[in-house]
Amino acid sequence: MQNTYDVIILGAGASGMTAAIAAHENGLSVGLFEKQNLVGGTAGISGGIIWAPMNSHMKKIGIKDDRSMAIDYFMSLSNGEIDSNRLESFIDNCSAAIDFIEEKTDASFYVLDGYPDYYLDRPGAILGGGRALDNQLFDYSNLGDWASKVRNNGMPIPMTLGETPLGGGTGVVDEEIMTDRISKDSRGMGQALVGALLKGCLDRDIEPELNVHTRKLIKDNNRIIGVEIEENGEAKEVFANRGVIIATGGFEWNDELVNNFLRGPLNAPASPPGNDGDGLLLAQEVGASLGNMTSAWWSPVLSVPNDNWEEGNQKSSPILIERTLPHTLMVNKSGKRFCNEATNYSALAGAFHFFDPNEYGYPNLPSWIIFDSNFREKYPFVNIFPGTEDPDWFIKADSISDLAQKLEIDKDSLNLTLDTFNKYVETGNDLDFGRGKSEYDSFYGDRSQSGVYTTLGTVEKAPFYAVEIDIGALGTNGGMKTDEFGRVFSASGNIIDGLYTVGNAMAGSTGSVYAGAGGTLGPALTYGYLAGNHVAGKNFGVKE
Repeated sequence: MQNTYDVIILGAGASGMTAAIAAHENGLSVGLFEKQNLVGGTAGISGGIIWAPMNSHMKKIGIKDDRSMAIDYFMSLSNGEIDSNRLESFIDNCSAAIDFIEEKTDASFYVLDGYPDYYLDRPGAILGGGRALDNQLFDYSNLGDWASKVRNNGMPIPMTLGETPLGGGTGVVDEEIMTDRISKDSRGMGQALVGALLKGCLDRDIEPELNVHTRKLIKDNNRIIGVEIEENGEAKEVFANRGVIIATGGFEWNDELVNNFLRGPLNAPASPPGNDGDGLLLAQEVGASLGNMTSAWWSPVLSVPNDNWEEGNQKSSPILIERTLPHTLMVNKSGKRFCNEATNYSALAGAFHFFDPNEYGYPNLPSWIIFDSNFREKYPFVNIFPGTEDPDWFIKADSISDLAQKLEIDKDSLNLTLDTFNKYVETGNDLDFGRGKSEYDSFYGDRSQSGVYTTLGTVEKAPFYAVEIDIGALGTNGGMKTDEFGRVFSASGNIIDGLYTVGNAMAGSTGSVYAGAGGTLGPALTYGYLAGNHVAGKNFGVKE
């Protein structure tokens, strides 16, 4: 490790590595510091989809998109939370950022066919998809010893997301092709993105320094000139001629920050445990202004008992397909449905966070997904496949009344809920929540069925099953307020010279709006690109 670099980047996730490559391409020396013993962060365990308006791939295949459509889409969902400068900078520069990554690294993207925007009733939404980009496979055999130093969820998959049910595929790949992929340690999804970015850094002799704990930012007057790190138990100062870029992720694993800022419970983060707000605290100590702190990238999650990150298993993971497939419904502790189970995961937070002033609590926490033997015999539940033994975390009963007793739910209420739901299924019309009406509702459903029956199916065949569902998050989206290049504002509204923030450590450029699949990675990569260029003296912002 040197004593001085042109730019120091804290965090070796997708946004941090993009910033590193951009800065290096402008002739700067880069110190890339990661506090964990693995690189990749949240991106490494993600589906890796990138939501990118006006990207060049959609243009090539004739999908219409423009600046006004993208802005209208976000502003129709804003509720006054979006900073227009940060939003427009993302929209105006996202396509260039994606092109840059493909040109300068081994990353390669393609339009995920048919993956729609999440709020199709809003102006500017694109029904048939185009803004969601998937990753082509990346061969980890190209990374040498670094292949084992990338964060994953214990199950790197040699398939693109588009080949799996999560992306609308079958999950079946020719045996000969799969054998070749395994021999090359080919990986898809977030692993592909992170692997390509890491190789891009290594090709430029930017080797991430692991297990580096940053104790504070060094400030000279109003300028950040370096960091104080801890090395072998001793403090060491490392200086930055141009600036410091914070790319340390969100604060969802910091209980104190979660309790102080978020406007609803976050019981089970679905991200790696390193996202504990350390970058946020570093910036606060030098006077940074904060924004969007009440919000997160919410998702219903399943927490499998006994799973833990230390053994390579993801403790809590978003539950997407299971609640959308036929023969399922979700109920609260009163035995009642409380949402359209098939709607997008980010929007579902509002249902879980509903606060009942009479109860003075959250009536939809905890909740359960209930499914019957029709489901069990036909579909997998997470990694539990039909015909296999039921895990001990499945709650199983021979009748709905017995299931209610095991869940400590009123049996009459639960029976009435299922009777009503089954009648809606028979008529093809969910009168309570409209499940199946939106095109999005069918995306994760059973596409061998048609219309609303891609997601609607009766729950009537014993035995019956229940699994507890909690509210989690892919990350938080509040942090330091920045300008359109990622430069951090002070509490007095001035720029803190030499300090940038990107990714989930910054106040989100899209407010609390999760626009579609990859709604976090699009802005993260774009602001990594912008900050890496701006710290080198380049300004962007050309409007199309």
